[in-house]
Amino acid sequence: MFTLPFGLRAKLVLLSGFLFAIPWLGYKYVWEMEKYLRQGQERTLIGTARALATALHERPKLFDYQASFLDTVVKGRDLYAYPIDEPILLDGRLYDWEKYSAHVLSYAKEHLITREDTDTSNYTPQSLSFKHMVGKFDNYLYAFFEVTDDKVIYRAQNSLRLTANDHLRIGLIGPDAQFRHYVISNREAGWLDSYLLNERSDNPLLAKPEPKMQGKWMETDKGYNIELRIPLAMLGSKIGFAITDVDDSGARVRGYTIGTSDISDFNDLGTVLVPSPEIERIIKGMGHSSNRLWVVDQHQRVLAQTGDIRASNSIWDLPEEGGKEDGLFDQLEKKLLLPLYYKVLTRPTDDFVDELFDAANLEGEHISKALAGSPSSQWRLTPDKRAVILSAAYPIWIDNKVMGAVIAEETTNGIKSLRNKALEKLFNIILAVMSLGTLALFLFASRISSRIRKLRNETEQAIDEHGKIRREIRTSSTRDEIGDLSRSFASIVSRLGQYTHYLENMSSRLSHELRTPVAVVRSSLENLAMQPLNDDAKVYMARAQEGITRLNKLITNMSEATRLEQTLQSADKETFDLLDVLKGCVEGYRFAYPDAQFELNMPQPPVLIDGAPEHIAQLMDKLITNAVEFSSPSTAIVISAEQDKNHARFSIRNTGPALPEQMKDRIFDSMISLRPQVQQKQPHLGIGLYIARLIAEFHQGKITAQNWQENDASGVEVIVTIPLKES
Repeated sequence: MFTLPFGLRAKLVLLSGFLFAIPWLGYKYVWEMEKYLRQGQERTLIGTARALATALHERPKLFDYQASFLDTVVKGRDLYAYPIDEPILLDGRLYDWEKYSAHVLSYAKEHLITREDTDTSNYTPQSLSFKHMVGKFDNYLYAFFEVTDDKVIYRAQNSLRLTANDHLRIGLIGPDAQFRHYVISNREAGWLDSYLLNERSDNPLLAKPEPKMQGKWMETDKGYNIELRIPLAMLGSKIGFAITDVDDSGARVRGYTIGTSDISDFNDLGTVLVPSPEIERIIKGMGHSSNRLWVVDQHQRVLAQTGDIRASNSIWDLPEEGGKEDGLFDQLEKKLLLPLYYKVLTRPTDDFVDELFDAANLEGEHISKALAGSPSSQWRLTPDKRAVILSAAYPIWIDNKVMGAVIAEETTNGIKSLRNKALEKLFNIILAVMSLGTLALFLFASRISSRIRKLRNETEQAIDEHGKIRREIRTSSTRDEIGDLSRSFASIVSRLGQYTHYLENMSSRLSHELRTPVAVVRSSLENLAMQPLNDDAKVYMARAQEGITRLNKLITNMSEATRLEQTLQSADKETFDLLDVLKGCVEGYRFAYPDAQFELNMPQPPVLIDGAPEHIAQLMDKLITNAVEFSSPSTAIVISAEQDKNHARFSIRNTGPALPEQMKDRIFDSMISLRPQVQQKQPHLGIGLYIARLIAEFHQGKITAQNWQENDASGVEVIVTIPLKES
């Protein structure tokens, strides 16, 4: 079974990471809400377009004035008067028209007005062509003509004709539906000489000067420029312009004529669509928002426009909260959280490319549907892909016929702001909840792990490394699984302690109970030995006495460890020189083991410790006995001592067989012996090194065994470390 290699707290913190699915779900939920908000914005915008269209229904005069009933509109013939920001300075330099250069139209060969005797084989754009545009400001129609003419001919001073020179002709249908023919024919560059021709005659004696048409004629390197201003009151539904070139100053024969239409036939005149002041007045009140409103005719030409889609006062925009001082959380949110959030989110911007800012003609499937009688809407991305614009179109009905459409446009910036605000609040709340939840889980896990560690420590401290019960485990009164576990452990340790106590006392009880029958057997054998026995009986008697002696030795060994433990519990400690005790012991061992060799290595200064010198001697007896039995013949047993800072250390090293690796830590336990049965001259129960360990622990010391090897020699070294006397 797979388990995570972490602690309980780390696992809970890791598992709490799944809570991060909550922000993702909230994020997806807000995005779904944005879809519904967009649908709501779409319906709202269609409602705005419908409300404005309702105000324009059944008002034909608003559209008759604009000649919206034409079946077709031809670009170049039917003109559009673009709204101009400020009045044009009539100086012929055309500087004021540069900002509107995108709307300038060019006229060349394809716009030639020819007669049957006109030869166009030698035509070049340098002989005659022009650029043209009309615009509207206040109550005037402005126009300019940038004419390319390789030879400019002005009207002669005493000429009786107005058209025997380069000139501009204007044909229009006035507000009274009457056709009027005007000509601009200058004797020199400067202010325009404008005339209203009588019955299309070009005789200046029959023409009437028209002071209302004002402007400037300026000669240029390529030809000449004409800037013109006409009052809107003079215009009706149709108009046309034509430039005539005369190159022969002597014969004054007409060359080429290029125009927006053939002004000699009023039926061929084009229209000039001037944005309707009346419609603009109607929709102006609805322009104080982030909506942009358009009114177009049947030919998708703009009749009126108001509003700015870059504005930020939509119903979808949230008002800025002001007048509050930023608190600690507000500063944290601004400096840390919001920059982090907007690594994922995008801020709406008003700085985007608006390609329809000053459009004169609108196109789109939604507009076509509206002009067909069906409300429609359309989403589009700005060219720089920085904003999404929603456009809704609604038809305008007059006498059950669609005469135009209202188009309302708005960006999704407001909805994006709402979405971002919602996500900011959502992320803040989720972050707070997750932080508190993770902290709570961490504290809860810490509490659980702390209780488990406490139970583990108590369990480990209840039993020492030798399996002896030190103390009982305190039971917990908590009514949960950990409390129940602690009570179970306490019960187990208690029962184990009882059993250990039984085992510890069993040797003394056995020795006590066995001494009486052994004494009876011994006395019986002694009495029997006093009787006359044959040789076979004497052999059996000797064997029985030897067995009783061995059995008595075993009984003595069994009770020795128990007696020592009892003695150590009541023993008094004194300060003594460890080196003196070791030296005295070694001198005695030389007599006790005459066949063994002993080597003593000790420092000169005294090594003082607190303890019982007789027990240190007893510890040495056990270690020397063990070393003598395992030493190789003709090798010395080395007894060394040294002082290391706060501890005294002495060791007994013999040459002989090495300790098995698995027994290094077990030889100091009770009933552990490595002697083969065939090598045992005396009965052994594995008590000697156990007694040595008890004595070392009584002196707050430690006893260890390790294998050693130097050159070709090897063996075992037992090291005893005891704290020095505190100064």
